[in-house]
Amino acid sequence: MAAVLPHQHSAAGEITSGHKKVIFASSLGTVFEWYDFYLYGSLAAVIAKQFFSGLNPTSAFIFALLAFAAGFAVRPFGALVFGRLGDMVGRKHTFLITIVIMGLSTFLVGCLPSYNSIGVAAPIILIALRMLQGLALGGEYGGAATYVAEHAPDNKRGLYTSFIQTTATLGLFLSLLVILGCRLALGPEAFDAWGWRLPFLLSVVLLGMSVYIRLQLNESPLFKQMKEEGTHSKAPLTDSFGNWKNSKIVILALLGATAGQAVVWYAGQFYALFFLTQTLKVDATVANLLMSGALVIATPFFIIFGAMSDRIGRKPIILAGCLIAALTYFPLFGALTHYANPALEAAAKANPVVVVADPANCSFQFDPIGKKVFNKSCDIAKSALAKSGVSYRNEDAPAGTVASIKIGSATLASFDGTTMDAAGFKVAGDQFALDLKGALTTAGYPEKADTAQINKTMVLVILIILVIYVTMVYGPIAAWLVELFPTRIRYTSMSLPYHIGNGWFGGFLPTTAFALVAFSGDIYFGLWYPIVIAVATAIIGFLFLPETKHVDISK
Repeated sequence: MAAVLPHQHSAAGEITSGHKKVIFASSLGTVFEWYDFYLYGSLAAVIAKQFFSGLNPTSAFIFALLAFAAGFAVRPFGALVFGRLGDMVGRKHTFLITIVIMGLSTFLVGCLPSYNSIGVAAPIILIALRMLQGLALGGEYGGAATYVAEHAPDNKRGLYTSFIQTTATLGLFLSLLVILGCRLALGPEAFDAWGWRLPFLLSVVLLGMSVYIRLQLNESPLFKQMKEEGTHSKAPLTDSFGNWKNSKIVILALLGATAGQAVVWYAGQFYALFFLTQTLKVDATVANLLMSGALVIATPFFIIFGAMSDRIGRKPIILAGCLIAALTYFPLFGALTHYANPALEAAAKANPVVVVADPANCSFQFDPIGKKVFNKSCDIAKSALAKSGVSYRNEDAPAGTVASIKIGSATLASFDGTTMDAAGFKVAGDQFALDLKGALTTAGYPEKADTAQINKTMVLVILIILVIYVTMVYGPIAAWLVELFPTRIRYTSMSLPYHIGNGWFGGFLPTTAFALVAFSGDIYFGLWYPIVIAVATAIIGFLFLPETKHVDISK
């Protein structure tokens, strides 16, 4: 494909066959990368049994989730490593490297012997492979977005890059589809025993397709011109972050764009699904099918908002998405409860729950690395209620009082686990959970959502709205980030705020939200985390970040 400079595009900015090839190759490869990345999260429960079987089931699941989180944690470092490489060597070769690392790491997870076969080496290798996946993903997005943007006509950059923005959602959808297909074909027992490896092994086929397609592409025309002129950066990290003029924009891009975009993205797709299955106790298959339906219906809006941003700007669409989401999260999630589990809503009104505890005995249960043990009586009571999806209010008790739970007219005492060993704490905790379950059932709190009572149409409509918010903030973000930074350090500069925003601000949303719910007693209180960040992003972005749709990115 011949290299075409932006000023050579027609005024109408028609999409040529060459443009379509660039978009397709970049987007398809990125879909496969997200497919690889999300496979692990979707199969965390199965992986816990395979690689952490030396621990008890609860600890095994926690460590499996931590291994998943490791992939998010290292994404900014991947942005630095591969961003630097992309600005020095080129866009094309760098995102060829990232997709090979991602594909091979995923394939090797499917080949990795279990804990029962090689012992502690299994989880160590697994976490190492997850970190490689995170590093690769940290370099992939910036490369794909930059590559497409630098091929795009000036008046269609939002449209072109919006195709890249569909890839995370499509990758998640593809991973769910493949897992569901393998599970149905093999049956639950065979899938859990060995069939879970198939979706990982399939990635080698997707890898081959992606590499073949990307090898057909030429280097970005802007990078090629810059290389020929000798104006490319020799030290992208220094030029990006050692220069206050540019590093200031990096910080503002994080706080005024990607942080809010990230929490809206994770709230609308991941936290909504978590809320349905964990808080409202909706059957996982039903919840996944409803979310998949919402993703399919809403995904075209990535393209719609990307194209719209070429006309009215990136900034107003993204910041409006943050504000609208922040203003409507509480009523929308309240409506999810009403339509997905009306029995839970009715029980909360008829028999409200109160935790009576010494405030000094209550912790803020935020534990991003899973090492803390919350074993005080208040923490035990609140954590159990939060996991049960039950709202409660707090009532102060005298200092030193063992916490208790009032459910309607009944009272259930918690227990102090601070003096117990691990075995004793487990026995007491299991008995307390059993007693709490019985008390809640007596008071009318359902153990699970009744599938027959779920208004699936209304739940689907609410999920579609939440995903449309995602498309508003995410569709134009790549174009905005690309246009904020100069060509010579674009890959490095845009990748870091994107991956800190999405890997850290977004990735820690479920953990932070759960801690807020357990602390407050309100099942909706966790929404304050995305709301506060989204509002802060809207304010900072409005005050300090420019509109960029008319920027000449060839400079």
